[in-house]
Amino acid sequence: MNQSKPNLLFIYTDEQAINTLAAYGNDQINMPNLNKLAKVSTVFSKAYVTQPVCTPSRSTLLTGLYPHTNGCTKNNVPLKPDTPCLPEMLNKDEYITAHYGKWHLGDELYKQHGFDHWVSIEDNYNEFFSDGLDKNVTSSYHQFLIQNGFTPNNGDRFSRGEASRLPEKFGKPAFLAKESSIFIKEHQASPFVLYVNFLEPHMPFFGPRDNQYDPKDMPLPTNFDNKLDDSNPLKTNIFAAAYEEGGHSGLPLKSKEDWQKMISNYWGLNSLIDTHIGSILDTLEECHLTDNTIIVFTSDHGDMMGSHKLLAKCVMFEEAVRVPLLIKMPGQTIGKRIENPVSQIDIVPTLLELMNQPIPPYIQGESLCKTINAEHQIDENKNVYIEWNGSNSGIIGEGEGNFKIPSLWKNKITEKEVSSAVQDLVRTVITPDGWKLNYSPLGEHELYNLSEDPGECINVFTVKENRSLIEKLIGEILCWQKRVNDTTELPSLV
Repeated sequence: MNQSKPNLLFIYTDEQAINTLAAYGNDQINMPNLNKLAKVSTVFSKAYVTQPVCTPSRSTLLTGLYPHTNGCTKNNVPLKPDTPCLPEMLNKDEYITAHYGKWHLGDELYKQHGFDHWVSIEDNYNEFFSDGLDKNVTSSYHQFLIQNGFTPNNGDRFSRGEASRLPEKFGKPAFLAKESSIFIKEHQASPFVLYVNFLEPHMPFFGPRDNQYDPKDMPLPTNFDNKLDDSNPLKTNIFAAAYEEGGHSGLPLKSKEDWQKMISNYWGLNSLIDTHIGSILDTLEECHLTDNTIIVFTSDHGDMMGSHKLLAKCVMFEEAVRVPLLIKMPGQTIGKRIENPVSQIDIVPTLLELMNQPIPPYIQGESLCKTINAEHQIDENKNVYIEWNGSNSGIIGEGEGNFKIPSLWKNKITEKEVSSAVQDLVRTVITPDGWKLNYSPLGEHELYNLSEDPGECINVFTVKENRSLIEKLIGEILCWQKRVNDTTELPSLV
């Protein structure tokens, strides 16, 4: 079906590390569908989130605003009703809009923010619903399972762990692929916007593909044996101790073999979603819509998955803050690569320009269309900025007073010190020439030369010769703060 206006298919995953695709150096993992898409897309080699945890990052993907601006500074803070998402920036007479999958921006099961159609998969956020909303409702996915004869093991909800153990055809990825394909077929005659978010490969790190890869074949990260020390933030040291002590997702994390099993499960989850993303892309092709559809693929943050013996996100290391980003233009048949660092803050204005829609003046990102359309690589001198605003840790707790201190640290640190460390309001700048400064109100600063030390093994903040560089980078952070009205107070360089 040939339409005058391009469709938008925006596929995003949760917690997908950048090194899970051939386009980013991994030709061992089986990802045929996304690898095929990458070959005909613009691949951004260095794409960064605005904050490495779910809700804040998603808020940027949907609004084009930094978390400190839209208010979603930590998990389960709802996006304000008067903060527009991309569908609300469009001429509503021109597009049919839908969001399928995990939302995590408040009122999870309720249609909102300009989306006409809503398919939900998560039943663990009801306690955060707005006042007046029924907290006993269940997701579209829950209803699908009930219709297929399943009943929850405990209580009236299917837990994530329980859903992850179901046969693949009854899992969330297959459900989302089927529902998304139905939407595309039903609306193929009209311009549409379809956002599809897969929970996987987010924890729990197990699923129906746990045996797809042999753990013995799993490569450990090159910085796996890099031991964190006093030059690294207290938070990252505590995280590492907690994972070593308690493991994760039913797996111990004490030996290399333990980590290889974790990684093999994680690879299985990635291959799982690739299969079902392929079903959606096949439906687009069957409906003859591929040539008139903007296709975006990205993730809300990465996963450490063994780097520095860390897991998950919530830290400023590259493995947590860098994500895959593919943008396929309508009719694009030849892939290209952008090596300059970019931020997900730029995605909303890019899509609006591609869809011939006006870009609201308050949007804090800049369109990447000039970069995408350039015949040759543009030498842009543009920094990327990342922020950390809240206590979300993924392991120690989601709020103040809910901290578990690993045994190794119990005689070394107080709960108050842990709380402070986890909530440190770090601001990060990454330059086109590969310098990365994490600047901390607590004084836990880090400086890495990514060109020479991509694994961030050596913090060179205290190297005397870097003093003038650090002063320059701090100045650029302060200028950015002023530009985007970030009022977080940062210390002076002593």
